[in-house]
Amino acid sequence: MTTPTMTTLAMTDASREAFSMLRDPSNLHWYVVTFFGIVMYVYATEVERKRWDIIAAGLAFFLMDVFNELINSAWFHASGRAPLWTITGDTAYLILIGWTIEIVFLFLISGIEFVKFLPSDKSLRIFGVPNRWVFITWWSCVCVFVEVLLHRAGIFHWSWWFWDEPFLLPIVVFGYGTFFWIAATVFDMHSHRRRYAVVGAMAAVDLVLAIGLGFAGWL
Repeated sequence: MTTPTMTTLAMTDASREAFSMLRDPSNLHWYVVTFFGIVMYVYATEVERKRWDIIAAGLAFFLMDVFNELINSAWFHASGRAPLWTITGDTAYLILIGWTIEIVFLFLISGIEFVKFLPSDKSLRIFGVPNRWVFITWWSCVCVFVEVLLHRAGIFHWSWWFWDEPFLLPIVVFGYGTFFWIAATVFDMHSHRRRYAVVGAMAAVDLVLAIGLGFAGWL
């Protein structure tokens, strides 16, 4: 486990608890294997159907989450106090201070689920609003509502006034809106080459950021 670069006395209680769980293999459970199999089945189904647009959207959604989680980890180490969001409680594996193995599996398929809800007619308007923006806003709000419930349950923690109740708009926009937006954007592109150029660029950014933060001891 990487030694933190800040004094642990500056941490919030939730951050200290999460840091003690970070990448502890003794928490692993067998259901992780089952979840992995479910995720692989979802992707295998889309490969069988040759729905490369859906697969690209799912990967773009997940890679945006990876970027956010890396930034959250960096914020934790740079602030010396707490990340924007912290996870405690029962998890099979805490990969980063705000990112569990369960969330990884969930977000690997969330983008796929999202684009399946999108109307086939991109020009369709709902109450005069482009349908993509309606769905992006709706699902972002639903996800933040779930986070509010987890926060109140004491297993998901916000520690900064601008990223906490009642200031939920930044979480709606940057915590989830960007995820759904990139998934819809990639899904609606007219060529697989463009889709996977975006996915490849996102993967490259995440990889460089992860390597840099890893060498800095900020993961």
